Amino acid sequence: MVVPGDPSSLARRLKALRKAEWPEVGITQSELATAFSAEKPTSVPLLSSWESSSKPKVPPLSRLAAYATFFATRRSVATRPYRLLPPHELTEDELARREELLEELTDLHESTGRGGARPDGAGGERGFWYFDDRYDITIVVAQLPEEMRARMPYSDPTQPDYVELYTYADLDALIELYGHIRAVNPNSQVNFRTASSLTHDDYTTHLVLLGGVDWNLATRELLDRLDMPIAQVGRHDESDAGGFLVREPDGGERLFAPKLGGGAGREELQEDVAHFYRGVNPLNARRTVTICNGMYGRGTLGVVRTLTDTRFRDRNTAYLVERFGDSDSYSILTRVFVVNGQVVTPDWTQSAFRLFEWPEGRG
Repeated sequence: MVVPGDPSSLARRLKALRKAEWPEVGITQSELATAFSAEKPTSVPLLSSWESSSKPKVPPLSRLAAYATFFATRRSVATRPYRLLPPHELTEDELARREELLEELTDLHESTGRGGARPDGAGGERGFWYFDDRYDITIVVAQLPEEMRARMPYSDPTQPDYVELYTYADLDALIELYGHIRAVNPNSQVNFRTASSLTHDDYTTHLVLLGGVDWNLATRELLDRLDMPIAQVGRHDESDAGGFLVREPDGGERLFAPKLGGGAGREELQEDVAHFYRGVNPLNARRTVTICNGMYGRGTLGVVRTLTDTRFRDRNTAYLVERFGDSDSYSILTRVFVVNGQVVTPDWTQSAFRLFEWPEGRG
């Protein structure tokens, strides 16, 4: 029987694959670690920790994919040293066996309750925004306040030219992210909803929340349930920039606020502050919640682009792995520079873009 939260079933299965899948071969931990190292450095102690009968550690999903690939084909052990074939070299039958093994190992992984929140388990070669292909993903945005919708054309549902998307906040971030998530999760059902239209089933999917506490009720609700030292200070009116408040261990507080400037009697956004968070969904421990939230819309777009922009997403994902690789929940407050009205994608490998990280004292 698989006990939720117990990693021993996964550990036993991994050990059984190595020892019993091809018992006449006699694969050692050292030989398997060498094969896996072709994809990502793997040590014998690390592999041993995944198979431990007393205190097993849970490997990330990307490592389970390596197990599935290796044991999908006898060709893995046809020559020494044993090798991990690239998936594109597998035959149709071998690919089917790989998918069967990956589904089995993923189910065992989920039974541990880890939820796939860790950055090193969030997608492997497919990138940060890959989720297990079998599960729904819901992107949540706010609906613009009624007074704003009243000033926009085509936002009145009684009009013939009504367009529902004109009523959405953070529309540029939604379009950027929806297309990307669909592309890297081709077998998943990917939905987008306004916070006010979420069903009880939506709340227990993988959740991606765009926008902050002022308009996005889902962001407000989830942040209330998450234990972290970061809070958003709302913008009470259009002249109020707000910010993110960080609670220090000694009881002090720091406020990180956007920068506005310019001339000709008006202020323009020069630098926004945005919050990125990834953790286990508090409403379903086997799913994740991700928050991309700027004080302004361009901050939300900027933090989305950290992990979608082809020029920066690989290095930013690598930074998350290096910095938070063993954490189930983590977040970054980031600067988002705005130049001539255009969002500049943050580069988290550069300290100038990072304002605060949680948990602290790691890496």
